Amino acid sequence: MKVAMYYNNSDVQIEDMPVPEIGPDEILVKVDASGICGSDVLEWYRIKSAPRVLGHEIVATVEKVGANVDRFQLGQRVFVSHHVPCDTCHYCLSGHHSVCHTLHTTNFDPGGFAQFVRVPAINVRVGTFVLPDDITDDLGVFIEPLACVVRGQRQSGMAPGKTVLVLGAGISGLLHIQMARATSAGRIIATDVDSYRMESAGRFGADVVFDARKLTPESLREANDGMLADLVIVCTGAATAVDQAFQCVEGGGTILFFAVPDPDAPVNVPLNQMWRNEVTITTSYAGSPRDIRQAMALLRSGRLELGPMITHRLPLERAQEGFSLVAQAGKSIKVVLLPHE
Repeated sequence: MKVAMYYNNSDVQIEDMPVPEIGPDEILVKVDASGICGSDVLEWYRIKSAPRVLGHEIVATVEKVGANVDRFQLGQRVFVSHHVPCDTCHYCLSGHHSVCHTLHTTNFDPGGFAQFVRVPAINVRVGTFVLPDDITDDLGVFIEPLACVVRGQRQSGMAPGKTVLVLGAGISGLLHIQMARATSAGRIIATDVDSYRMESAGRFGADVVFDARKLTPESLREANDGMLADLVIVCTGAATAVDQAFQCVEGGGTILFFAVPDPDAPVNVPLNQMWRNEVTITTSYAGSPRDIRQAMALLRSGRLELGPMITHRLPLERAQEGFSLVAQAGKSIKVVLLPHE
């Protein structure tokens, strides 16, 4: 089978690998569509494990079923989660599934940028979901990133009427904007440094869009009836966004770090200011099976406009082009690879 082997953002090669053999408790799926995630091009994060086949936002069809598997049949369309929790440890039982050690050590084989994927037994049991007909392939590639957004906004205490500031209007920022709109947030304000992404933020639901280089507490107050933001969601790894988040959160508000800078980037945390103004700082990583089910329900509800976010559908042979589009953050939003075209 063909795979897109990642060496670095500028070196993604099409290579041959054997189709994986499955065990009695496993399934083999044919990958129909696989979205390129912003984390796939986070080079400082990914290059440590290169070369490898990345890809985790997949829509697939069941190709083979192990002898002991009775929940799935040949030909079913499925979403498969690459990282899955154990559902029994201290972290899972306390609702922190994404801290679970099992979640951080599970994956499918190889990655979603391949024509076929072997789904291990625990992923079959905990992380494989049959897709209804009204979740098309286009919508299905959003299940995993939307589940992460669902979790993040729950962690942040999102509620109707809150003013939300989204720093960074890439795909995760746009999903947060759409989710905030679906939650009946108050005013939604977004930033980016790229004009295409700024335009996209307005098109997909932001009431006010700033060039991130011009956002100040004063300009935010002018756009928001004299107030700062009740909730600031950081969706960019730019270190300057960390400073902006602390400057632009209202007293009693919350900052959600959905994205973080490079580990070596120096950041300043004005702890005294946060303490005095009762500001909550929270984080969110990945999504749990609960979040996936909620994301699928949202997709079926029609409350989110996600299909138009797909700007590029490319065959696997053009994986390098897809990675470059996402890494360079140009005129693209969601890039999807189609391994069998």
